[in-house]
Amino acid sequence: MKKSIEDHAARFDEVAGEYDEDQSDEYRACANLVIERADPDDSDTVLDLGTGTGAIALALAPDADRVVGRDISEGMMEEAKRKADERGLENLEFDYGRFRDPEYDGEVDVITSNFAMHHLSDEEKREAIETIADLEPRRFVLGDVMFFGEPDPEEPFYSPEVDDPATVGTLADAFTDAGFSLTAVERVHDQVGVLVAERGRVTDERE
Repeated sequence: MKKSIEDHAARFDEVAGEYDEDQSDEYRACANLVIERADPDDSDTVLDLGTGTGAIALALAPDADRVVGRDISEGMMEEAKRKADERGLENLEFDYGRFRDPEYDGEVDVITSNFAMHHLSDEEKREAIETIADLEPRRFVLGDVMFFGEPDPEEPFYSPEVDDPATVGTLADAFTDAGFSLTAVERVHDQVGVLVAERGRVTDERE
């Protein structure tokens, strides 16, 4: 991680109010794919890591039994709580938590994350994926900045001074080593994609 957790939290606290409006088409396409691939049923508990202003959590709440959001930014979670209240959604819970320590020890069926894990170094991503595997979800859906090839510096989806995206291959190895199988790899852009990890199934690659 190129910045401390506290630095990242403060940075997102500052932009929380405008965060939803300041997103690219690729970000929105990635979020939509995460929501589609998560596909919870009405008995499922969903854990959304790096929940931010709740885009994924809020979208999944009507279909799930319970959605738990975790983030390091109080400002972002306040926005998520406000939106949940406005929509009358009562099956959501937002609280502090990190990828490598979600501060959640209940049962979970589906874990999601969108545009958050790229703040971690490759080794930290590996540790996060191992922590997620220990929670024993049947499915983990990761949407993020990730490199399908050589990144084009003219079209960056990350800030090199604060972000540290991984290659798809690095993420795939981390999932496999943690006991997952990749069941879908979807490319939104050369630097943006969605990975679906489950247990004991084959990979479906899309572009």
